[in-house]
Amino acid sequence: MSKYAEFDEYEELLRKRLSKKRFTHSMNVAEESFKLAEKFGADKKRCYLAGMLHDVMKEDLPDRLKQYTVDSGLSPDPAEIATEGLWHGIAGAYYIREVLKIADDEIIRAVRYHTVACARMSTMEKIVYLADMIGEDRSYKGVEKMREYCYKDLNLAMSVALIYSVAHVCKRGGLLPLSTFEAYNYYLKFNKNKESL
Repeated sequence: MSKYAEFDEYEELLRKRLSKKRFTHSMNVAEESFKLAEKFGADKKRCYLAGMLHDVMKEDLPDRLKQYTVDSGLSPDPAEIATEGLWHGIAGAYYIREVLKIADDEIIRAVRYHTVACARMSTMEKIVYLADMIGEDRSYKGVEKMREYCYKDLNLAMSVALIYSVAHVCKRGGLLPLSTFEAYNYYLKFNKNKESL
């Protein structure tokens, strides 16, 4: 059961929409978002909900994902439109706003930017982005170090996360949206010692 009884309907929705693995991941991100919100004085309940719903469209049909992305009104970058793996963030934000009728702009933005990031993210947006990287089910090399950064300083953690993510995308020859470049450049100033994973 979710931490908040009023979110049980969303938990049921996710259970129906997602594979067991993706559902577990979503609940882990909700839990991590709650803990980070507690640590950094953000709204725990709203961060939990944003974390819970961040991947609501992750396993939907590619055609619908692309359509929602294009129709979202959330300014998708050409690199985002060209990269199937990035559609679910924008499509998820659209789904939350249009289908679930959640009119919380910060939750919508947290879901929209949870994969690509952007400069000057709100505390909630940073929390959901980072919780997605350090949830209990994550096991990549360096995840423990990433968890330490996240609980020390959100802005430093954003820089370390972006260095890691940008390198990962470049290694695969993927496209980088403008918002990711801007986030990388913006958060680098919080990383005086050029720390990385």
